[in-house]
Amino acid sequence: MTQNLNDQIVKVREKLRMETIATVLDEFDGSMLHLDIDKRKRKYSKMLNSAFQFYRGSAFLFYYDVTNMPLAYHTPADKPTWLQGDLHFENFGAFKNRVGTVVYDTNDFDEGYFGSYIYDVLRMSVSIALYSEELGFQEDAQHELIQTYLEKYYSQLKEFATNGKQPDTLNFDETNTKGPVLKVVQELPGRESNEVLNAITTVNGSDRKFQDLDGLVHLSDDERNELEVNWHEYINSVEPENKQPDDFYQIKDVVKKIGAGTGSIGLKRYYILIEGNVKGNLGDIVLEAKEARMPAAKHFFPYDELFSDNPFHQGKRVITAQKAMQYLQDPYLGYFTIGDHHFYVRENSPYDEGVDPHDLTTVENMNETVELMGKVTAKAHARADELILTHQSEEEIIKAIGNEYDGFISQMIAATVYYKQQVNEDFGLFKQWCQKKYDL
Repeated sequence: MTQNLNDQIVKVREKLRMETIATVLDEFDGSMLHLDIDKRKRKYSKMLNSAFQFYRGSAFLFYYDVTNMPLAYHTPADKPTWLQGDLHFENFGAFKNRVGTVVYDTNDFDEGYFGSYIYDVLRMSVSIALYSEELGFQEDAQHELIQTYLEKYYSQLKEFATNGKQPDTLNFDETNTKGPVLKVVQELPGRESNEVLNAITTVNGSDRKFQDLDGLVHLSDDERNELEVNWHEYINSVEPENKQPDDFYQIKDVVKKIGAGTGSIGLKRYYILIEGNVKGNLGDIVLEAKEARMPAAKHFFPYDELFSDNPFHQGKRVITAQKAMQYLQDPYLGYFTIGDHHFYVRENSPYDEGVDPHDLTTVENMNETVELMGKVTAKAHARADELILTHQSEEEIIKAIGNEYDGFISQMIAATVYYKQQVNEDFGLFKQWCQKKYDL
């Protein structure tokens, strides 16, 4: 009798949780992003690959859940931190900065917004647990990796807050990285500078055009004209110190990129071939214009008043987040609008690479990698207050933790373990829902 009652309770809980997941995904992907059935199937097929991929594609569900968790050590509501917003294991990478130095940093700012630092740190900690679990690490090893990340995050903040070390010009490059991160930082300079051009374009005489490849679709005349009419907004948005003559940004060819990303499926994305600083095909550069929509965190934190632009431009928000968190950013950052669609622009660079998962199969290598991720997170949070915010984020975070460092670490590990288990359970329910509703 007791067993039957327990089984019934479990079934009711699973039913209610599945309804919650379905409602949240229907609201976000349907009502907010307006994804049709085909796009939702494509997105959910990617999310079905693993619990980690499900987690990547369900940031809105994460914020729905964790903003209701009774967590301590938040910074005051009037002292928010610039959040990366979707911090997870695959949103770190090595790339060349504006002056050609290969650095390791966060590399995705689509979800950049304001809120308590806790949410970035917790989202990253859960991703470490899920990612390492996928690589075969046992529970004890997962807990140690989470603790390493948290400890390095805190110690790096302490250096900024109490030792006078400045975050605004700090980079992580071959001089201060190790293990798998150092490997990718050292290997990246050997990549050919025209790798992107050779991979997706072709030259006919002196003209370069995009190739006809799977996932690349040339624009109709009306679509291209619509983009070109609004291209001046992008040119005017480039920072003055990075600005080139208008001819530099002349559009030579454009394609739509179809099916890229996970959480960003359904958003418009263009590859734009521009003239560069040499006439003909020798100076050609490929830019990526990606549609920006309201970040998941914005639905839970009311900080729009911190942005001065009116009306609110989502593309400008994304590149402002990147400028806030990175030093010597991409010189092609900018934004433009087509109708009611907001876009941000960056270079489609060959110098952008994450750590190879095959290099993360040992505890030592994984530990060295999450150490760097903890330091990078702290640097991003501490540096970002230079834009828009009037307080020092590192000082506010250290103050919020106070003399309870051990309590902070214990809480974050416990919250991570709890939510990782929730994600794994949700992933099972998600698979059932996808099978039933979408036949996936």
